Amino acid sequence: MDQVLTQQEIDLLLNAMSTGEIDQEIIEIEDRQPKVKAYDFRRPTKLSKEYVNTLHMIFEDFSKLSSSMLSTQLRTNVSLQLAAIEQVSYDEFIHSIPKFTLLGLFHSQPLSGLQLIELNPQLCMLLVELLCGGLDVYQNKPIEMDLGDKKSFTDIETAILEEVVAQFVQVYQNVWHDIVALDSVLDGLDTNPQLLQNMSPNEPVVLVTFTMKIFDVKHFINLCVPYVFFEGIIDKLSFRNWFDSNQPVSQEDSLELQRSLNGVGLNVEVLLGHAQMRLSEFIHLEVGDVIQLNKKISEPLDTYIDGKPFFRAKPGQQNERLAIELLDKLEEEQE
Repeated sequence: MDQVLTQQEIDLLLNAMSTGEIDQEIIEIEDRQPKVKAYDFRRPTKLSKEYVNTLHMIFEDFSKLSSSMLSTQLRTNVSLQLAAIEQVSYDEFIHSIPKFTLLGLFHSQPLSGLQLIELNPQLCMLLVELLCGGLDVYQNKPIEMDLGDKKSFTDIETAILEEVVAQFVQVYQNVWHDIVALDSVLDGLDTNPQLLQNMSPNEPVVLVTFTMKIFDVKHFINLCVPYVFFEGIIDKLSFRNWFDSNQPVSQEDSLELQRSLNGVGLNVEVLLGHAQMRLSEFIHLEVGDVIQLNKKISEPLDTYIDGKPFFRAKPGQQNERLAIELLDKLEEEQE
């Protein structure tokens, strides 16, 4: 889509052309030249645009669920948004993050590959402070942390951060439920990405970047997923297969839907009859007065479920409690 210029930009462009700063003939020649985009054969694009769009939907859900999870844990408002999805090499990912950072390594059975989630040290220390009760301090006056000399996390900090990373891994497992059932397990934490040898430098990976906003301060979270993770489910990432209405209904899904519906509460009402009276009669009603209805005692009563008529019933008593006995369905509901 072409860029839309503002009126001020259009005026500046016209003035530049009228004063000779921009040659119109050169612009026309440049427009006629074919646009060439460099292609790196050492790092080919593995996933098509259609598959990347599906990943956008999946990781949008990841950001929403993670925001809710962190807001509950930290007892403050946390906003996590999807920033970008890129296809890069593992070496490029390693060189794009700090030399000292927190890396959570986890795997997801039955799919292959080791996934990584990266949290920078500033964000990690902020999470530790908030989880240890520093909420009031940050609300009143955010503290600037100097982590220039920090090269490792303490055992207590690592234990706290491991719980947070484990929650991210659980959310990651949940967002893939509609495509494939995963069993994601956190393998451990690391702080030096240069020493990780779990992938070759030229291994293609999908780098998912999120922006986290806490107390008007933005931080970045990176999620690295190797291409081998997608090899077993590449066909399921297609919109055509994901939203195909001709696919057979899974019996397990039907049973799960039935179990969910069985717990839905319904409001059941029985209408004894109608009566009309003047306002003057209503005002003078007293305890013990009898109101005549438009139905006889022998006539069946209409039973309503959530405001809609479904059955005919007769009143009665069971175990010293008022009750009704369902007789038959109404004719319009049977049709």
